[in-house]
Amino acid sequence: MALFSGLSEKLNHIFSKMTKRGKLTELEIKTAMREVRIALLEADVNIMVVKQFVNRVSERAVGQEILKSLSPTQQVIKIVNEELTALMGSTNSKLNVASNPPTVIMMAGLQGAGKTTLVGKLGMHLKKQGKNPLLVACDVYRPAAINQLKVVGEKCDCPVFEKGQGNPVKIAKEGVAYAKSFGFDTVIIDTAGRLQIDEDLMQELDDIKAEVNPAEILLVVDSMTGQVAVEVADTFNKRLEVTGLVLTKLDGDTRGGATLSIKAVTGKPIKFCSVGEKLGDLQPFYPDRMASRILGMGDVLTLIERAQEAVTEEEAKKMAVKFKENSFTLDDLLSQFETMKKMGGLKDMMAMMPGMAGMGGKMNINTADIDESKFVSMRAVIQSMTKRERENPNIINSSRKQRIAKGSGTSVQEVNRVLKQFEQTKLLMKRMKNNKMFKF
Repeated sequence: MALFSGLSEKLNHIFSKMTKRGKLTELEIKTAMREVRIALLEADVNIMVVKQFVNRVSERAVGQEILKSLSPTQQVIKIVNEELTALMGSTNSKLNVASNPPTVIMMAGLQGAGKTTLVGKLGMHLKKQGKNPLLVACDVYRPAAINQLKVVGEKCDCPVFEKGQGNPVKIAKEGVAYAKSFGFDTVIIDTAGRLQIDEDLMQELDDIKAEVNPAEILLVVDSMTGQVAVEVADTFNKRLEVTGLVLTKLDGDTRGGATLSIKAVTGKPIKFCSVGEKLGDLQPFYPDRMASRILGMGDVLTLIERAQEAVTEEEAKKMAVKFKENSFTLDDLLSQFETMKKMGGLKDMMAMMPGMAGMGGKMNINTADIDESKFVSMRAVIQSMTKRERENPNIINSSRKQRIAKGSGTSVQEVNRVLKQFEQTKLLMKRMKNNKMFKF
């Protein structure tokens, strides 16, 4: 996840400089916390949030006896991890469910935050949970908004209720009535957004809220906008009393300040985060998992959940045997790249493995070389090989490479690149097998 890469590197650098003593001194804590404060501010975290966070960590750390199993550095990391988790909400906050169906979920947010797409992502997520959601098109102002929701609804297999460019309050009311009549247990209302907050927008949202009495008002905010996202969330919350927040574009190259600030400023939990453009790229937000990733401690639970969605148990067992017996072939490489694409890509997977963040360089693995975007040409190269070559790449000499390149419409350099990727992947899988968190 690119979101916290810069902050993670800085925090780990700070901790690596701490001395190994049996007790943390005030000077050590003061020096480390000054650097942590700078790192958080550079990550665009709200200044008051930073001040309170640093004070809490300092108060807990100064004078504490170090646990026998932990070094002083590990003790600081433990405290920072716990405080980061608390800062982002402590525990996962689940969706509220109405006592009498349907459960009405009202989505709000500014234009450009990805709200309409998020409606589809949430619909797909709920369908996986066994729910039967209905999407309601109440964004009647933005050109093509209704058609966009129809396209999204078709992709996630969720029906869309729409009445064209009518009154959004009336459409919301009729949508809920339709859901009751036809057995939908959840209604997700896509409301209108604006380029900026204005009175007309807020009044319309107030009116829809009063009419349908939603169990959830989820505010969609763009994490790429940093502290602007926090200000937007605070304004919406003061007017609407939102029940939860959804952060979009967490896969983007941003500093992460909104994620670390927004709960503390608004008092409302982050319920979901969007980590990609695909409809399946919506995840429940777990503060403890996010804190672990920020500190380079991995996120095994999310990795396991993604793997369970991407690979059947039988496929996993077969691949585990291949790793154990060192019988991994080029055909398996193709299969693994397909699986990794479903799980978010190799870089994201490595970030979730304990001890693997930044491990590529130490293992002489260049993750930039293992490029998922070149999958099409890689597949062509492998499929141009004979069965024997795919099972034993060591026999591929210069003349074979020329034949494979010609058959795949690529070059000898591309064939060499694929073979290099194969060796790097085998090395990575060996590292995973030896990691105590991944027993095969």
